[in-house]
Amino acid sequence: MNKKVLLLENIHPEAAAIFRSHGFEVEIRKDSPTPTELKELIKNVSIIGLRSKTQLTPEILDKAENLLVIGAYCVGTDQIDLEYCTQKGLAVFNAPYANTRSVVELTLGNIIMLLRRAADKNQKLHQGIWEKNATGCFEIRGKKLGIVGYGKIGAQLSVLAETLGMKVYFYDLIDKLPFGNAIKCQNLKELLTTVDIVTVHVDGRPENHHLFGWPEFALMKEKSFFLNLSRGFVVETQALAKALVVGRLAGAALDVYEDEPASNEIFISPLQNLSNVILTPHIGGSTEEAQKNIAEFTTEKIIKYCLTGNIEASVNLPNLQASTEITGGRFLHIHKNVPGVLANINQVFAKQHINITGQCLKTSEDIGYALIDVDSFNHQVVEDLEQVPNTIKCRVIN
Repeated sequence: MNKKVLLLENIHPEAAAIFRSHGFEVEIRKDSPTPTELKELIKNVSIIGLRSKTQLTPEILDKAENLLVIGAYCVGTDQIDLEYCTQKGLAVFNAPYANTRSVVELTLGNIIMLLRRAADKNQKLHQGIWEKNATGCFEIRGKKLGIVGYGKIGAQLSVLAETLGMKVYFYDLIDKLPFGNAIKCQNLKELLTTVDIVTVHVDGRPENHHLFGWPEFALMKEKSFFLNLSRGFVVETQALAKALVVGRLAGAALDVYEDEPASNEIFISPLQNLSNVILTPHIGGSTEEAQKNIAEFTTEKIIKYCLTGNIEASVNLPNLQASTEITGGRFLHIHKNVPGVLANINQVFAKQHINITGQCLKTSEDIGYALIDVDSFNHQVVEDLEQVPNTIKCRVIN
């Protein structure tokens, strides 16, 4: 493999430093290139790192002749066509836990700011209006918090909110055990009609598109509060704006949007200039600590995969751990999970009179991932392994 790395979207510099310390050649772009630019940039790299803006479609991936690994330096992988990557034998890594604390802290901060009407008062004070009163301002202690999506972020939020004196309710499609004294709701309606504050922390599955529209806002308690720090498409923006304008909701905070602009575009939303609405530009995980953690975690997984074939925490390929010591040679073979492939692989080595010293195989429903250690090898073996029926990708590590 060549050791060319392309890092996009202002990924934390720790990633480039780690790659370079292992002898990789790194090109850095602070922006998200256009699809046309990206097709050129991606041609000769083995590794590409990106965040949430850059879209890796089949058309772009087809231009990546030497690509082995994709690093999503964020939590979500919605921007990557995972199914197509799997078909091409491209490993995808992300950092699913690295920014959890950052998102939780911003959520809690927004809840406090909303209930104290701090955003509204801040805007008025900038206009010279001194509005010192307690009308419509509340403590969070004793309030009922409803968490929609009880994954890693929702669960940690649950624990911290309870320590601040909130009573926590949650709803999740998957059966989850509650932390602390949190109360599980049987359905979304039960949660919406019970709590004072609703905060959304769901994943990017298509079923969550417009999970919240006017029917859901109409179910919420009058003068309650709404937050979304998950995915923009979860909320029907016009419906939320209506709920705020007519006074159904007392306030809202959003960090993600249905239409997010590129860095050089102007942000336009019906939620702008509404009283007691906090808008932040998708910065839930944008803290120095989170970005450094993401850079370290994702980069180390990628390097381990490239240099040893070990594949841990991959989003799309079977996870497999083997010895990191390679004494002779190691072959990595990705193939369709059908009967007979491993036997055909072993036959290749037998014909070349090459002794296998170690072998590991892990399969998923569709994909098989094999690491084969040998005492010696020649380049003809690689060519023969590539001709094994149902092979997706093969390479030698030594």
